[in-house]
Amino acid sequence: MQTANVGQDSNNTAPAPAHQQVYHQLRESILFGDFTPGQPVTIQGLVTELGAGMTPVREAIRRLTAEGALEFQGNRRVTVPELNAGNVDELIIAREALEPALAQRAAERATAEQIAALEATDLQLDRAIEHGDIPAYLRLNYEFHAQLYAIAAAPILTQIADGLWLRFGPSLRVVCGRMGTQNLPDRHKETIDAMRLGDVEKAREAIREDVIQGMVQIREALYPATA
Repeated sequence: MQTANVGQDSNNTAPAPAHQQVYHQLRESILFGDFTPGQPVTIQGLVTELGAGMTPVREAIRRLTAEGALEFQGNRRVTVPELNAGNVDELIIAREALEPALAQRAAERATAEQIAALEATDLQLDRAIEHGDIPAYLRLNYEFHAQLYAIAAAPILTQIADGLWLRFGPSLRVVCGRMGTQNLPDRHKETIDAMRLGDVEKAREAIREDVIQGMVQIREALYPATA
């Protein structure tokens, strides 16, 4: 679930193709809530905003629609999907099934250096929370989970989990905008401590609680009557 290096290919020797660059730029914009739920997205608008050609923009929209990050509304209109309360409940079920399992695998495999890297990211996240820096919070929170799940070495599970983040990212940005960063749940330190002790079950449980608390907070903020 790691953020791609948008400008280069996997060998870091040449620029990635234009369609790949545009896809990753647009994907990150959706993931981190630069586009709000319900916001229309137009080909011409993205061509202007990204400074890209029409063909790579069309391809990026096609891919992201297939991933559920965008949806067609008819008349060639595309929007960022709006989550309803049922969608949030489904996301809770899916994340609770996947992400604790990834955390368990990571705890079983993590080296001291990898744990130290997780802690460094979490310290940056703490600073973002302190300063009320919502864009930094969103990126660093995602990066913490991305690093953790990369350690798990489970590419199929990680790809599915990453797709779920793409679904709720825009709504998380809305919730952060309403509530700020001070009261956001964070069980990362418990996860890191458990990994250092080799306590696989505790690491799994910490991430399970982190995931559920975060999603319940989204549901309560967006749909208080259903909470």
